[in-house]
Amino acid sequence: MKVYLSFDFEGVAGIVDWAQCREGGAAYEMGCQLVLDEVNAAINGAVAAGADEIVVNDSHSTMRNLNPAALAHQASYVSGKHKQLYMMQHLDASYDVVFLVGYHGSISGATSTLSHTYNPEVFSAARINGTEVGESGINALVADHFNVPIGLVTGDDVTQSETAPFASNAVQVITKHSDSRFSAKNLHPSQSCELIQAGAEQACRRAAAGKLTAPSLQRPVQLDLDVQTADMAEVGSWVKGAERTGNRTIRIQADDTLAAFRSFVAVNYITRQAGGR
Repeated sequence: MKVYLSFDFEGVAGIVDWAQCREGGAAYEMGCQLVLDEVNAAINGAVAAGADEIVVNDSHSTMRNLNPAALAHQASYVSGKHKQLYMMQHLDASYDVVFLVGYHGSISGATSTLSHTYNPEVFSAARINGTEVGESGINALVADHFNVPIGLVTGDDVTQSETAPFASNAVQVITKHSDSRFSAKNLHPSQSCELIQAGAEQACRRAAAGKLTAPSLQRPVQLDLDVQTADMAEVGSWVKGAERTGNRTIRIQADDTLAAFRSFVAVNYITRQAGGR
């Protein structure tokens, strides 16, 4: 059993402020520990179900947030920025199941703690085939291409509803209920970890039994991105596979969902220039 785990920060129990997500200071150190505990809980659950290879992709900010030596069961650690597949780097068809740990709601959806969609300075909304999505939906493009099911999703209540169309049979662990973009009713971290460990074990058992279904998106897949300024839409249209369809809208359309995702990653990187970075 081979498990791919992509983790973020904002959906972890106890994390409600950007200071816990950005390098430097005691708040960030606490955030890293909260994230590490949930990631290790998922690893422990997977191993209990028979997983013999686990690859953990650090998908948050600079993407080098954890001490690799602290990962349980000698899990491999994908870290560092400028990844070709970003939050899904190194996923391929050899995996049996995908875990999305610590995920959060989209910038354009219902109230979700620390909500954003990849880069909040650029993207104000994203839609796949007309359905509003967050990072989980965009990342499902890669899982779709490689025909790997999303088996575990952890994060707030909004994350679960947004991910459901792409992971209908996934085990869902709600770590907190969002009250606003900067507050939530969080599970105690130990309870969150207990639920994640049990959920990961259940997800692996479902995968082994063939009870999980990979995302299956209608082709050609159409990813529409609303951005903050007209300049960003213009710069984004320079990317192969992308076109400007409105004053502040970019469209990526492709028969190959991996090609669509690669174009999105390029748009994500290049539009930062129009924002002055």
